[in-house]
Amino acid sequence: MKIVFLDSHVINPGDIGWGKLEKLGNVSIYDSTHKDDVISRAADADALLIVRSVINQDIIRSMSSLRYVGVFATGVDTVDLNAANDAGVTVTNVPAYSTNSVAQSAMAMMMELTNHVGHHSQGVRAGKWSASEHFCYWDRQITELSGLTLGLIGFGNIAQRVAKFAHAFDMKIVASTRSGIIKDSGVPVELCEINELFKRSDIVSLHCPLTSETKQLVNAEMLALMKPSALLINTARGGLIDEWSLAKALCDGKLGGAALDVMATEPPSKHNPLLYAPNCVITPHNSWSAMQTRESLLNTGIENLRAFIEGNPKNIANDPSPIVLRSGSYPRGFAPHLENTAPAPL
Repeated sequence: MKIVFLDSHVINPGDIGWGKLEKLGNVSIYDSTHKDDVISRAADADALLIVRSVINQDIIRSMSSLRYVGVFATGVDTVDLNAANDAGVTVTNVPAYSTNSVAQSAMAMMMELTNHVGHHSQGVRAGKWSASEHFCYWDRQITELSGLTLGLIGFGNIAQRVAKFAHAFDMKIVASTRSGIIKDSGVPVELCEINELFKRSDIVSLHCPLTSETKQLVNAEMLALMKPSALLINTARGGLIDEWSLAKALCDGKLGGAALDVMATEPPSKHNPLLYAPNCVITPHNSWSAMQTRESLLNTGIENLRAFIEGNPKNIANDPSPIVLRSGSYPRGFAPHLENTAPAPL
């Protein structure tokens, strides 16, 4: 079996071994792959592994041997699932691998926007404390989280963990979900209509997937609903936000601050207005990247491929159509949904 990993560096820059994956077949591993090189590198691959590489209809149609795409992430928005379905290609993902890490980062962003730890540390190093006649100083207002209302857009695993953390800070929690249902997370959470959530919340944190319905969900209209002192946090997908409208709201003093771990285009253009907006904290999409999280992600992604090879696929993100292949084309268990395919010996 030929296995090609197109963009492995962000998961494993060299601090985790590849032994488990190499046992599954003939493996080619690339740190990153330009979009123009995808087809040439993966032309005869049976299994394609990706993190954020775009696998569109043209790529899928050009790869006659492709039967599996393993996404080493939860979101599968970079894969054309309809084209994969039509071609009989199984797509898998890794759900809930980053719950602890991303929830921790969301809280860290919340704390930075309310305590300004990094900002004041830089001020101390710049000599501001040494030059002060007082035993303490601050040049940005520090705000207690206790009593503030946190609005969660989406209430999956990460949002539920954030809710538990926020509850420990004595915050009030409201949430808006597509289903209109709030899962029991063990802490009090009020279901709230989305417009009302933006109006009521002191802090809004995004935890929903990027879809055609949620693209630029946070736009000028929604931002206008928020309190001038409110804060916005995004550890989900950059495309959820109209970045120009957010930058304008920050520059015009219509919003208290924003903290973003994701951007609509990554890496962002040096001309992106949010890079120059006041009270805007930006981290380079690394909220998920704790060592423990990367190890878990890599192991689960490899196990997804192993399960597919053995004929028991799991974490399937699409609905591939059954197709008929020449007898003996694949090893035992490979693509078990195929009809009239006699397995060849391993």
